[in-house]
This record gives sequence, structure tokens and C-alpha cells, in this order.
Amino acid sequence: MARWRPQPFYEGAIATGVDSTIVEHAVRTADRVTSVNPDLPPVFTLRHLAHISDVPYTLLRKYVAREIAEPYSTFKIHKRPLQGRVRYRRIAVPEPALLKVQRWITHRILAKVDVHLASRAFSKNDTIVRAVEDHCGCRWLIKIDIRNFFESINEVGVFRVFRGLGYQSLVAFELTRLCTRMGGHSYIRQRPRWNVQSRWSTIAHYQPWNPTGGPRMGHLPQGAPTSPMLANLAVIQIDEEVTAIAKTFGLIYTRYADDLMLSTSAKEFSRKQAQAAIGQITAALGKRGLGANSAKTSVSPPGSRKIALGLALEGPNPRLPRHFKAKLREHLYYLENPAIGPVGHARARGFASVIGLRHHLFGLASFAKQTERSYGESITQRLAAIDWPL
Repeated sequence: MARWRPQPFYEGAIATGVDSTIVEHAVRTADRVTSVNPDLPPVFTLRHLAHISDVPYTLLRKYVAREIAEPYSTFKIHKRPLQGRVRYRRIAVPEPALLKVQRWITHRILAKVDVHLASRAFSKNDTIVRAVEDHCGCRWLIKIDIRNFFESINEVGVFRVFRGLGYQSLVAFELTRLCTRMGGHSYIRQRPRWNVQSRWSTIAHYQPWNPTGGPRMGHLPQGAPTSPMLANLAVIQIDEEVTAIAKTFGLIYTRYADDLMLSTSAKEFSRKQAQAAIGQITAALGKRGLGANSAKTSVSPPGSRKIALGLALEGPNPRLPRHFKAKLREHLYYLENPAIGPVGHARARGFASVIGLRHHLFGLASFAKQTERSYGESITQRLAAIDWPL
């Protein structure tokens, strides 16, 4: 879509009989957005958004007012066990109309905005390899994981993103409501920062009251197309602060979604400095409502294996770890063994279905192709040659 131009807009509106004062106000409103980024589309009202996104206004109004109790289909997927505990990730998939407007917001607004240089996920050309390549050959590697990354970002953080892009307060609020979900009570959302401190009467329809739990704010749902980029934009100040902390310790910093990575090749660096850096970064996260997962925070000193995002960093370029290839080799051995095959192997490995095993292995092959293309393609070919039951 072409950039917004004030002159054609002005002339077209006047030609249809719109009052010149209203048109001039609209042009000034649009100028505030395009002055931030000329590629951003002006959004004048919720009805205007309904028109340009081709989603019924009445539905958008209901989403913003939280009148539709649950416009998301939710389900859980297993995460890798941690310290023997079974863990789940909750995925929330928006219903078709909400998904449509979220995709419009993603492609027409969020994709046009630059994120912090340290961020290496969810933007164009971002890959896992690009996220870790700056740390190859390091002597020290520090990894910090943000706990419940998406669900820890509330409506205030999202509102600030849209307001910072020049959108009027009401439109920024409405965009925020379209991109957030009222989840159930949780340990995180019991904290004061999730409570609405006051109620307003200007638009009674938009009162923040949640009938099942009082005046609480929504959060970014994992599964909405808007959430990844909004999360990146909402934590720009954190990226700036962590970059500054890293610089004081002589560390390189990158972030892949909720995975923070810092490294150095300096011989004089010490474990004491690593712990000090972790403490300062944890405090910086806490100031903005995010928490570090202490169970997944690690320091890899000289002489130890350096693994980040599943890739080995000991050499000049990221590589697939030996244990990753060994695991694939073992899977293929049993799959290609006529006495075992896909059904027996899926049962032995605890997969609920052969389809689940198949998706898992093709996913590993796809991951391998990002780093070692020829190896990944050879694994894909062998998996495709397996006699998978229908």
C-alpha cells in the first residue's frame, strides 16, 4: 500500500462535502503519525480502522469493550521439562475476525517499526543463527530467560507502543484492546501493576471492569500475530538498559524473544563480574514488571560447552551440537528398522500419535537446515522416505 498523502485526502474529503475544519483536524492527526514514520498508516477512529481492515465495526467495538467473553481458542502444548517438572505453554488463537484485524495491525503498522538492534527475533531476516552468531568463539557466555514473556506485558506497555507511534490516545487504547487478552487469574496478574487504579466515564462502554475478577488489565496473548512485534517494541527500554549494562562489563548483548544472551572473549572477565551483571540485568527487568527465570539462568566459563538456542558456539560459526545429530541418527535408526518402524518408535518414545512424532522430527530437520543446510536437507529426505502410516 502506498504512503498516506495529505493533499489527495484533503481534496477528496472536501469534494464529498466534509467540513474543512474537520478535514484539517484529520490531516494534523495523520501528520503526528507520519512524522514518527512516513510508512505508518493514519487511523482516525475505530470505524476508520474497521473500514481499512475490512472488519465489521460492531465486532471491533465489542472486542475493545471486552463484551465477547473469550474471543480466543486456547490450548496447552508441552514445554521441555525443567528440573523434573512438567511444563506447558498456553496458546491463544484469536477468532477469525479478530485475527484479521490483528494481521492488518501487524503488517501495516508493527512491521514498519524498527526494533532495538539487540533484538534478533520476529523481524524481517531474523533467524536463530543471526541471534547467536555474535557470540561465536566467546570465552564466557551468560544466558538469562524471561519468565512468561508475553503474558508479563500488560495493556500499559502496549498502549505506550501505539501512543509512541503518534496515534491519538483513544485510537491507541482501542488498538491496545484489540491486541490484548483478559486472561484468568494467575500469580503474575495478582500484582498491583495489573489493577486498573481508576475508572473513567467518558466512554462508559469501555470501562475496564472484568466481571469475573474486578478491574484488571489484559496481556499479550501468545498465539496472536501482533504479540511478537508488540513484545519487542514494548521492551525497547529494557534492551537499551541491558545494552548499557553489558557495555560496562565489556559484554556483547543480543535477545531472541525471551532469551537474553551476553558474552565476552576478554581474558580478565570473571565469574564475579558475571554474577554482578546478572544481578543488574535482573533488577532492570524487575523494574518493568518482567522476571528472570533463575532456573534457566546460566554462566558458561572458559573451557565449558557454549550452547545457545540449541546451537554450538565454540567455532567461528554456529553449528549443530553433536548430541543433536546423535539424537536424529537414533530416531532414523529405529524408524528405518522394519521390526520397529514409526508406530513402534512413537509408542516407545511416548508420543501420543505417529503424526506427533512425524511433526516433531520434520521440525528438527527444519531447524537443522537453518544452520547446516545440506545436512538438514539430507535428514528431510530420509524422513520423507519413511513409510509413515496414514
